[in-house]
Amino acid sequence: MALTLRFLPPLPSPAAAMSSTAARALTSVSRAAFSWKPTGRPQQTLAAAVSRSGVGLHLGACVTATLFPTQAGEGRYFLVEGEEEARVAAEVWNAEPRSQLCTTLRRGEGAHTRVRTVEHLLSAMEALGVDNCRIELSGGDEVPTIGCQWVSTYLDDNIYSSKIAPARTFCIFEEVEEMRAAGLIKGGSLENAMVCSISGGWLNPPLRFEDEPCRHKILDLIGDFSLFAQNGNQGFPIAHIIAYKAGHALHTDFLIHLSGKNTVDQEQLAGQCSNVYGSYSSYVR
Repeated sequence: MALTLRFLPPLPSPAAAMSSTAARALTSVSRAAFSWKPTGRPQQTLAAAVSRSGVGLHLGACVTATLFPTQAGEGRYFLVEGEEEARVAAEVWNAEPRSQLCTTLRRGEGAHTRVRTVEHLLSAMEALGVDNCRIELSGGDEVPTIGCQWVSTYLDDNIYSSKIAPARTFCIFEEVEEMRAAGLIKGGSLENAMVCSISGGWLNPPLRFEDEPCRHKILDLIGDFSLFAQNGNQGFPIAHIIAYKAGHALHTDFLIHLSGKNTVDQEQLAGQCSNVYGSYSSYVR
């Protein structure tokens, strides 16, 4: 075996060399160099739908992804449960330029709908020749231990004092560090709040009620609805109120709409039920 050595002139600094190489590469590449002409291989999709559930890597939320076969030419795209204009195509134009640690897709500039950590699934599809597929995502907030809870009750002084007021605030353990980094819950502890882990359940049992999280959501709702008070009159309306996936933003939007001072599109208001933070339901009379 013969070994030939070739001596080259001294190289510039690594940074300069990299910059020069990149510049030459970009200059030599043009859009005309690429085409999506047929290769002779028919487009493919899945033989049947398949569904998997698990905990997301970065946000720690429980999510279910269901993959469906689609027609040729549709490509690969995501549909997010409860989001308006939720179709997010798996195309480079939808990739967020500064997404850290994972690939994040969004529908367009400033769009609310985002799908994170798509690279693993798309890698498998690309390598195995799944050209067309609809990926439906649901969940994202549901914690197994909390599940879906409903509370139905009339309200008076005694019921509030005994069944609602003792219900403590709560949080998800996997979200604690993110909230603290944002300057929130710095005074929170296992002494004044319930803490639930997605994988480990309640960290500070026992609960005061089996459905304590849902009861606390009722407490929140009553507090928010108190903002409807005017001139010393009580704010909570005499009404049959059903709150589904309720949250503070949804409460205040509803009150503004109820006041008649600001018209909120009915469909938009209803759609927010799936967008606000929360994975539980409350039913109040």
